[in-house]
Amino acid sequence: MPEIYGKVCGVEFHPVGKLYLFTVDNQSIKPGDKVIAETEFGLDVGVVRHGPVNMRIDHIEDIKPILRKMTEEDEKQHQKNQMDSKEAFEQCFEKIKEHQLPMRLLEARYMFDRSRIVFYFGADSRVDFRELVKDLARMFKIRIELRQVGIRDEVKMKGSVGLCGQVACCVRFKREFESITLKHAKKQQLLINPAKISGRCGRLLCCLAYEQQHYEEELRDIPDEGSLIEYDGKTCKLLNVNIFLKQISMVTDEGNIIKVPFDEFRKKQGIVIGEIPPEELLKSKDDDIYLDEEGE
Repeated sequence: MPEIYGKVCGVEFHPVGKLYLFTVDNQSIKPGDKVIAETEFGLDVGVVRHGPVNMRIDHIEDIKPILRKMTEEDEKQHQKNQMDSKEAFEQCFEKIKEHQLPMRLLEARYMFDRSRIVFYFGADSRVDFRELVKDLARMFKIRIELRQVGIRDEVKMKGSVGLCGQVACCVRFKREFESITLKHAKKQQLLINPAKISGRCGRLLCCLAYEQQHYEEELRDIPDEGSLIEYDGKTCKLLNVNIFLKQISMVTDEGNIIKVPFDEFRKKQGIVIGEIPPEELLKSKDDDIYLDEEGE
């Protein structure tokens, strides 16, 4: 039985926001076109960013279709919604102050069909906004949705400049966030200084993930610092791994310091046979510095 394909587009509803897949019947739709589509909150205006591309029909059974490409009438309605959204933002902002709620209002958004207004906000903890919702419902007389976003999404929506002096990656191009841990910083031999490796959101820098694969490839088959190694017929303690020089420093049982390039270590296939206690490793590192300064 031949495989059946359908056309699918990637649509964004917020600048550099997550892309959502929609099926499309109109072959004239192309990247950059504004479209009307059904979202979790109702009809909304999105921009086609990718596609149309072919996808097997059994993979797109649960994907909703794009309703239509925007018309001139739709554009007028969208512009009115945007203007009203700005007013709704100001009114909600005043109500938040009136109720003295610990919320940071980020955006107000009328759905295209004006079935509801969605207010996006940031907060450091859970907020009891039940009275606020009642006030807003009385003011606007439509359904109110308050959506709390995480701190990384908050910075993404507000905009920020990174430590590098450029507009933050999340604002410019990142659509989804990856999991970043201290293992990334340690693998790249960065100083574990929160001020240097954290973004404006207070989380670890997204850019730590960009070169992670390169560091992992460079350190392939290279043991961690603190390992006991059987190398070239000798038992050695691995004191230091310098990824920038592509070199490891080891001390033999006789007390000799040897420095070996990564490629040579791999060629001779050093074998890990144990680990050095942390306090002994620290002492060995001090001895290594002393020998480097006096002996070379």
